[in-house]
This record gives sequence, structure tokens and C-alpha cells, in this order.
Amino acid sequence: MIWLTWRQFRGSAAMMAAVLVVLTAVLALTGPGLATDYSAGIADCAPDNTCDRFYDRFFDEYQTPFMAVSLVVLLLPALAGLFWGAPLITRELEASTHLLVWNQSVTRGRWLAVKLGLMGLTAVAAAGLCGLAVTWWSDPLDKSAAAGFGLMAPLVFGARGIAPMGYAAFAFVLGVTVGMLVRRTLPAMALTLAVFAAIQLAMPLLVRPHLSTPVTATFELGKGNVEHLGIPPNGSGPAQIMLSPVVPGDTGAWLLSTELLDPSGRAVAGGNEEAAIPVSTTSGPCGPQGAQRMDGCMAEINRLGYRQLATYHPLDRFWPFQWIETGLYALLTLGLTWLSFWWIRRRLS
Repeated sequence: MIWLTWRQFRGSAAMMAAVLVVLTAVLALTGPGLATDYSAGIADCAPDNTCDRFYDRFFDEYQTPFMAVSLVVLLLPALAGLFWGAPLITRELEASTHLLVWNQSVTRGRWLAVKLGLMGLTAVAAAGLCGLAVTWWSDPLDKSAAAGFGLMAPLVFGARGIAPMGYAAFAFVLGVTVGMLVRRTLPAMALTLAVFAAIQLAMPLLVRPHLSTPVTATFELGKGNVEHLGIPPNGSGPAQIMLSPVVPGDTGAWLLSTELLDPSGRAVAGGNEEAAIPVSTTSGPCGPQGAQRMDGCMAEINRLGYRQLATYHPLDRFWPFQWIETGLYALLTLGLTWLSFWWIRRRLS
């Protein structure tokens, strides 16, 4: 069975290996230079406290490859389920070769165990290697990422660490199970993709936020958490302020919600809304003379008692969440594996 499985599987395995070799080689060649550029930039900006501007330039310069390698890691588990898992059973059923294969000395259970073991472990290993290589390469970019691209952000979290291994195992076994139920290759591939995509969307929206109790804290307003501070000319109206979707001092955190609180503690604006601040724009720090000194106006707004209220998961929860989420996908994979063995023995003919 191992020899037969390898004969059937070696072409797609060789193609996957070639893609991983090319990707790993590119990452290995460019990673040290990326880390050197980051270290040199930090050394230059730290003395004069201009690292915020360096982070913006650095991330903008490498944003395209950053997104490209993240997309590769996100797509790899889906491809394993689509092209390895879904056709595993349907190919035999459509060609009627199962009538010969399953009536030999090799039992159905053993046939399925070898297929799942060899192909499934290969998919998991490929996803794990790809995820860890990209995690190593993108470390400088993860440290300087713009709002919404931090390490804990849903789009990035799934392309880092060990989580892709759990996704690949689940997607592969999901494809096998759907193939058993549907018995046709193209419908099985379409349904596998739809179910896997739905679960991948549901995980960060419905499950991951509740893996641990979010942190809720208030912060003073400053450059780190204010996206826009508008002061009308000649004192023609109140100052306008809009928050950035970030947590001060923890830019890699996953921000669940952010609100602007007034001095009484009442929310006056959400993260993507502007709020009018009743501060004098005719004189004082926010007046015409001080309008060029945003720090002074910001300090005045803080003095009045305005604060940011943030609910978030801090960056130090990255690896605990990785292990928990991978464990959840492992449980789903075990459940589908049990269903596959039960179905092929009792219901599939």
C-alpha cells in the first residue's frame, strides 16, 4: 500500500516539494538582508525618536512581498484539501477501481489509513515548513507593520507559526470526507472549498476573540493612537479628532474595538468616526498660534480628560492562541477522520 500510494502521489508531491524549495530559497536569500535593513533603520531612528516614520517607510517598501508570502501560506492548506483530499476517494469511485482495490487482501480501513497517513502528513509538513519559514522571514515586517497588519491581526495570524499545520490537516481530511459523501470530484472540490473558507472566516470572527478574555484599557491620546487631528483655520469651529485602529505601545496587538471617551467616560466616537472636541481654536494650544504644534493641542485635549478606550488581545498571546487554535483544528481533523473510517466501512460501496 505504501508503494502504491507513493506511485500515485509522487507527481503532486514532487511539484509541492519544488514549490517549497523555491520559496524557501528565496526567503533564505532575502531574509538576512531584510533583517539588516531593519536593524540599521532602528539604529538610525532611535537617537532622534523618529522610528514611527521609519516603520512606515520600511513596511511600505516591502508590503507587496509581505502580502504575497502570507497569501501563499493561507492558500496552501486549501489547495491540499482541494487537489489532494477531495479526489482521493472520488477518483476511485468514478473510475470504478474501488471494486478491485477494496476486494483484495488490503482492507478498506488499511487502504484509507495509508492514504491519509502518507498524504496527510505530507500536507501538514509542507504547511508547517512554509508557515515557519515565512514567520522567520517576515519578523522585521511584523514588528513594523501598519495598522491592521500586526502579528495578531486575522489576516496575518493564520499565515504565521504552527496554525497552517492545523489548517492543512483539517482541509485535507475535510476533502476526503466530502469526497466520500458527494462521490463526484468537481462537486466535492467545490464543496470542500466552500466549507473550508466558511470555517476559516468563522474562526477569527466567532471563535478566536473568545479564546481568552480580552484586555480593556484606557490610553492617553497621542501620535500612536490618533489618525487625524483637524484644527479649523481662524477658530471657525471645534477641533476634530479620529482614532487610529492601534493599541499604544503594542502595535502587534489585535484590536477588537476602540472608542473615544469624553471627560465623563461617555463614548463619543468609534475607531472610524471623527468627534468634535469642545476646545478653543481661537486661542491657546489649539488656536492659530498653536495649530502648527499638534503636540501642544493633543496635550490640551488630554488635559480636558479625553481618552481612548481599547478592547484587544495583546501580542504576547500570539503563541498561546497558535497552540489553542491548532488544537481545535486537530480535534476537528480527528472527528472527520473517525467519520471517514466509519463511512468507508459501513456506507460506501
